[in-house]
Amino acid sequence: MKIAIVDDQPLMLKGLAMILGSVASFQVVWTAENAEVAMLKCATDTPDVVLLDIRMPGMDGISLAETWVVQYPEIKILMLTTFDEESLIYRALKVGVHGFLLKETEPDQIIEAIRAAVAGGVAISPVVAAKMIKFLDREPQNNDSDERIPLTDREYQLATYVSEGLNNKEIAEAMFLSEGTVKNHLTHILQKLSLRDRTQLAIWMLKRI
Repeated sequence: MKIAIVDDQPLMLKGLAMILGSVASFQVVWTAENAEVAMLKCATDTPDVVLLDIRMPGMDGISLAETWVVQYPEIKILMLTTFDEESLIYRALKVGVHGFLLKETEPDQIIEAIRAAVAGGVAISPVVAAKMIKFLDREPQNNDSDERIPLTDREYQLATYVSEGLNNKEIAEAMFLSEGTVKNHLTHILQKLSLRDRTQLAIWMLKRI
């Protein structure tokens, strides 16, 4: 699995590269200290996963993620930051990233988050999820959507598993379905709700907690 790390703090960059590089199935292909360098390197060697800092000089991490989601939809992007403001979390998830972790997250949890994202899950640390819920509670809600949720009981259960970060295989095991059936249901749910991906579905579900 090819991994890239973008962070403007050299010590953080080297530390993460050392930790992730020690995992047998991981290969840290490049690192970058700003978005401009990262874009050049990504064009030459596109990774499977990017750990991306939010606060950087010049283009910030969320703007870079927004660009990459369009240019490289196959990349799994995990936002990694010391900043846990609810508005930043919400903005990053709306862009379509595949996870949001705080920098104080334990190394083994970062490794598991990477694996979960690659497997099709949404990696959101418990602290971030709690802040998301509080932030969404303050956001104006669409009463119509709350009155008539256009999902069957099974679809709603599947969407709940998605919001909890489960990948398709884990959902299939929990619901006694094949992975192909889960994938088909997920596609149908996204179409029903006019959502782009499972990250946006996770946000949709968080609004209804």
